[in-house]
Amino acid sequence: MHNASGIGTYIRNIVPFLVDVFDITLLGNNGDIKKYDWSKKVKIINCHSKIYSIEEQIELYRKAPPCDVFWSPHYNIPLLPIRAKKGMVTIHDVYHLAFWHTLSLPQKIYAKFMINQALRRSDVVITVSEFSKREILKYTGTSKDITVIYNGINKNFFTEAMSEEKGNYILYVGNVKPHKNLVRALEAFSLLEAQDLKFKIVGKKENFITADKEVEKVAQKLGDKVEFTGYVSDNELRELYQRARLFLFPSLYEGFGFPPLEAMSCGCPVIVSNAASLPEVCGDAALYCDPYNPADIAVRIKQLLCNEALQAELRKKGTERVKLFSWERCAHETHEAIEGLQS
Repeated sequence: MHNASGIGTYIRNIVPFLVDVFDITLLGNNGDIKKYDWSKKVKIINCHSKIYSIEEQIELYRKAPPCDVFWSPHYNIPLLPIRAKKGMVTIHDVYHLAFWHTLSLPQKIYAKFMINQALRRSDVVITVSEFSKREILKYTGTSKDITVIYNGINKNFFTEAMSEEKGNYILYVGNVKPHKNLVRALEAFSLLEAQDLKFKIVGKKENFITADKEVEKVAQKLGDKVEFTGYVSDNELRELYQRARLFLFPSLYEGFGFPPLEAMSCGCPVIVSNAASLPEVCGDAALYCDPYNPADIAVRIKQLLCNEALQAELRKKGTERVKLFSWERCAHETHEAIEGLQS
């Protein structure tokens, strides 16, 4: 999971702060984890079963060592008994319950059962925004106390080697699942009638377009004005943010949402939807659109493209906004939650 986008970012950025204060054992792919400098400070138990599988549950049961606290950074907790005194889980969102209608029957059964088990079996439950906390309470009816610990942003990385040269494209970063709302974003882009402006969509190539067939159909109509970059390196991503005219993130559902903050860190003005956790995370540092209305999205894009003063204002506010979200603070609050279990 450390290689995943959202949850992987969470794991990769918190663990380096915790390795100096706790004796940590990680269950994961030994070869992958050893590429990180901090891996020398942890014990690694090699695990390679597929996430959400029966094999994963068996492997967790067999390999989880005796420990004071077992932390699951996602809701796929161990169901079989393990030798842990306490359990802690991070539930980033309940997309699978909120967008129930988009799932297959096995996915529905698994998600509902596992999220409820994670809540019932864990001594501490963490989530990443007040929005996600409300959603967990809404869809599960749990009476469990839920601790909100905001994610962070690696400001130093994104501001390193800032590019002054600007491209002529709108940028989106993320996957192409239906709740990301790229169909309406592309429909809005088609209304602009800007001859030389492009729309760049950044994300993993594997299962990328196939995640939402409608995106592929709309994109084909726009021809070479839409570019799917596939996977890019961290350095390439930083440059794409820095050179973009604006960053567009019209998602319908986000537990937190890293990309808008990454864009702000790179000095890129941001347009986001007025849905889910995005107003909570972005505050006054973004221009908001109605994600269900392509015409409104198009109006916001035109407004920002044509207004240099607004661009400058959002860049300035974005620079201040990202200061509120640090991995140091996130790790410190996670550290306190773990210590609370051990006291």
